[in-house]
Formats: sequence, C-alpha cells, structure tokens
Amino acid sequence: MREMRKIVVVGAGMMGNALAQVFASDPELSVILKTRKLKDNRLEAIENNLDIMIARGAATEQEKRDILRRIRFVTDDAEAYSDADFIIECYPEVMEMKQELFAGIEKFCPDDCILATNTSVMSVTEISAKCRLRERVVGAHFWNPGHLIPLVEVVKSDYTSEEVMQATMALLTRVGKKPIYCKKDVPGFVANRLQHALWREAFYMVENGIADPATVDDACKYGPGLRWPVMGPMENSDLVGIELTYNIHKYILKHLADNHEPSPLLAEMLGRGELGFKSGRGWQGWTCEQMRASADGLKEYLIDYTAKQKG
Repeated sequence: MREMRKIVVVGAGMMGNALAQVFASDPELSVILKTRKLKDNRLEAIENNLDIMIARGAATEQEKRDILRRIRFVTDDAEAYSDADFIIECYPEVMEMKQELFAGIEKFCPDDCILATNTSVMSVTEISAKCRLRERVVGAHFWNPGHLIPLVEVVKSDYTSEEVMQATMALLTRVGKKPIYCKKDVPGFVANRLQHALWREAFYMVENGIADPATVDDACKYGPGLRWPVMGPMENSDLVGIELTYNIHKYILKHLADNHEPSPLLAEMLGRGELGFKSGRGWQGWTCEQMRASADGLKEYLIDYTAKQKG
C-alpha cells in the first residue's frame, strides 16, 4: 500500500471542507479539495471553523495558518487524482452519481490509491459496482460536524481488502479520529443503527402518550446520556452483569417498539409543514433564539471536548 502523502477530498460543501481541515492538520499531508469551480472566498468556511475553535482554545493561530497552507483547490481531474494516495468523496447521496464519480476517478488515479466514500446510508458494495478495482473501495463515514466529532465508521464492502481497511484505519487514527471497523456492509453501518433504534423508541413513547418530547430528551440528556461518553452499552452490560441483563431483556424486550415503518406522527407533521428547525416547529415549537442556542450549544460542547483531548 502506498505511503499516505496526498489526500483528495471530492466536493467542497460543508462536509468536504470539514474533512479537508481534518487531513490538513497533519503536517506530512497535502490536501486537495476537488471542486467544479473556484470561488474567491473558497477558504472562508474552513477559516470560520478554525476561528471558532481558536476562540475556545481548541486550536491556535499558527495551527490555522498551517492548515490553510496545506489545502489547495483544484478543478482539473488529472491534476487532482493522478498521484493521489487516498481519495474520499463527499458527493450527494445519489447512487448513480457516486458510482460514476468513482468510475471516472479510476481513469486518472494510481491502482493502489484508496477510494473512500463518506456515505452515511448507502451500500459501499453497490457504490463500487462500476469500479475496475473494487477491492480498493471502502466506506469512511464521518459524522457531522466532521472536524469535531471523532467517530469515523470504516465500512468493509463485499470486496474491500483487509489491507485497504487497515490502511484507512491507520490514516484516520493519524489525523486524530476514532475509526471503528464495520465488518459488514449493512444499512446504517454501526452508529446510525444504534441511533435510530433509540429514536424509534423515543418516537413510540411520544406517539403512545408515555411522555412528551421534552421529557424524552431530558431522560437521555440527564440519565444514560451522561454515561455514554465513557461507557458504551456492551461495557455497561458487563458492569451490571450478564445475568441482570438477561433477566431485564427477558421481561422488557416484548414491550419495546418493533415497528418497521416510520412513526405516523412524522407523516402528520410533514403534512402540516412542521419540519423542525426549518419551519420553527417539529416535535416541539422553536424560537429563533432557541434554535441558535441549541445549535451553538452542540458546537461549543464538541469544541470544548476537542480542546480537552488536545490538552
């Protein structure tokens, strides 16, 4: 496998900018952001990310200058891909677009270049269907905001080689991420399956009048959510004991939500034009101030976590 030196991020949207920032944090890597057209303010989004981090002590002015210096925007395919070591796409979640993109990239990149997809839901195996060398295609799902959340799900398709999996894991660890190895290309990979299992139960409880939306959120934020940064479900099960876990599940599992379709409450909200933050009402009503406080609070929490890890 090639030594990692040149990283290409395809797509200069919100996630693409975040990923370029992550890879450019390594002084030994040069980063290309492949975009269809150049804009005068093309570094603005990354600068804004870094300025917020600097303000909360998670980055320095020198780190900002170094990161920006390592990122170059390119529009030409041959210039971007010809000597790349690792290429990751941040394209729209449209299967045909991703398949055609990788098939086109293969015309220019070296045979031992890794091709990674940042898809959050789509089959990595299917994305690689039109590739000549499907064994070098891998899933690398960053969580939004990509420059702050450590988790990256590294997904093995039906064809991905073990060498590609290990090289991808090593690269992500090198740039400060926490990669996890997903052994099978299943819908939702690992973290989204866990997240949406929780959401299904949360929506079920509101739908059936067990609790209101704010109460469900409080139950997570002030209860088990406080444990999750340091103790996951498998470790927690070992802590309380396998016998207790078995006895609880024998009693409670038959009472949990088992619906295979979205909650009817979601369809009703959509019908009323209640779209969450986009419209100011979803499960709850939101003022502009409340929405801003929610979004800013998450970013500040993640930035403070980043600063603590660096310290």
